[in-house]
Amino acid sequence: MSYNILIKGGTVIDGQNNPPFKADVRVSGGKIVAVAAGLERQGVERVVDATGCYVTPGFIETHNHYDAPMWWMPNMFPLPGYGITTSINGNCGFGAAPVPETKEARDAMIGIFSFFEDIPLEPFHSQLPWDWKTWGEYRASMQRHLKVPINFEFYCGHQALRLAAMGIDATTRAATDDEIAKMAAMLREALDAGAIGFSSNTLDYDAQGNPVPSLLAEDKEFAALFDVLDDYPEKTFEIVISSFQKFVGVEDMKRFEPLVKHRKFRTLWGGVPFLSYQIARGIGPLIDEHERYKREGLPLYTAFTHVPPATMINFNSPLTFAQINNLAWAELAREANAARKLEMLASEDWRARARASWEDMYPQAMFRKPETVIMRDSQYRVGPYGSDVTFRDVIDARGGNTHPSDVLADWVLENGIGSTLGFNMSLASHQQIVDLFNDEYAIGNVSDSGAHAQMLCGIGDHIDLINSFARDNTHLSVETAVYNLTGKLAKFFGLSDRGHIAEGKSADIAVWHIDEIERRPMIKEYDVPDGSGGRGYRYTRDAAPMRITLVHGEPIFDGGSFTGAYPGRIAGYETAEAFAQAAE
Repeated sequence: MSYNILIKGGTVIDGQNNPPFKADVRVSGGKIVAVAAGLERQGVERVVDATGCYVTPGFIETHNHYDAPMWWMPNMFPLPGYGITTSINGNCGFGAAPVPETKEARDAMIGIFSFFEDIPLEPFHSQLPWDWKTWGEYRASMQRHLKVPINFEFYCGHQALRLAAMGIDATTRAATDDEIAKMAAMLREALDAGAIGFSSNTLDYDAQGNPVPSLLAEDKEFAALFDVLDDYPEKTFEIVISSFQKFVGVEDMKRFEPLVKHRKFRTLWGGVPFLSYQIARGIGPLIDEHERYKREGLPLYTAFTHVPPATMINFNSPLTFAQINNLAWAELAREANAARKLEMLASEDWRARARASWEDMYPQAMFRKPETVIMRDSQYRVGPYGSDVTFRDVIDARGGNTHPSDVLADWVLENGIGSTLGFNMSLASHQQIVDLFNDEYAIGNVSDSGAHAQMLCGIGDHIDLINSFARDNTHLSVETAVYNLTGKLAKFFGLSDRGHIAEGKSADIAVWHIDEIERRPMIKEYDVPDGSGGRGYRYTRDAAPMRITLVHGEPIFDGGSFTGAYPGRIAGYETAEAFAQAAE
């Protein structure tokens, strides 16, 4: 639907790090057609009063995982209420295409994605049609079956590539030359079909200590895939390195630097350590390495987030426990039957294994410092619990002589398996974050939305950037904050049609008042299909809110609520005509 809109009386921040200026903005046919002071209404044109507001490009989220959730929550609540108009997905090497030939390998692909991104497994099977094999067929299926309010871009993920080329062997060994050739052909097809690049992962290990398939890739496999990517210099390679869990990110970058430093494409590596406990685990040298990459003009850009992860620990998801090598507690969390779970907690046999598993936890595990673990919420309201109660308090209340694993088991039995814990993380340096926002080689607004939905909600982190760093131009100018959320990201990802309030650009626009917006508190929303007709929960937030959010000139958030409009586009189409032709 074509809208004619005149946004009057606002202060334009153009997304290019230029000073704000007073101007009106005219929108027609999905494009910005005029930016000037004193524009007058023309014909049948809606006038939006932006007095006292900023008029900015729509915000871009750098790192999301909506590859699956977009199929069962297409309104993407609350992204429209936060002015988000583009979401980058397919990160960490995870994706839904290409699809392996065998059921075993396809189930492995889905299981890997579900486990590591903590997305419920059942909806992957029941909500996605799986009517594709290639990446291009996947894009076409999304266009046939989905209407979305915002724009979605996707990497082609390494896990899917390996499993499609190698079958289940991708989980256990290196690839042969023939298999590498297959992967290279599949990657080329994906890039031709609209993938924004190629993503991989040297971070993740599962609940049994098994690496994700990409960790088994040899340098010759990466080199062959990079040869393909080099034919698309506007595309990006994303690599998530070991900056958590095993903390071998320094070694990861020593490996990848020679593989990518002479390439034509950009590499986005994640990323410089920004949390105190990351630096304490020995990856602080990555900060100096980032500075060296810049001095030498290498095409390596670090991804970063300005908000410490608000990690929730629950007893129905094994991910947190598995990633700290506490495998007995991961086993408990993986058990789907609630009665059986309670039996395990009370069983001396399981408790003995849990105590042993506790001792095998990685040194950096949060439970090694019980004063950092918060007894956030009690299902039965028994306690002790609350934002000011730590696991150390619970241990001390039991006399301090009971094994911590048994203390936690007792607490869960008393408070319910629906209870949650939290983990406090602190920024290493506030100034480091400010410096990264002023760094052209640093790419922010990594929210991880769409994943770990029962642990965190990254939606709205960009509003925290504006309020915490740019309000009253305290640490950053407001134009620099907006640039980091819009034009800087659009340029990096090759999205030339957005991220800029200028004539001829797509009318992806957010209008907002700085005194009205806030990253709202996390709340539970029960809207995730559980396979039995019921709904599980995810953490989300109320809207910021925006005064209005436009995608391709159409309001998706207006008057305090989602409008029900779905003008978003999928996988790289800059015009409505190209999008419609691809969908036919």
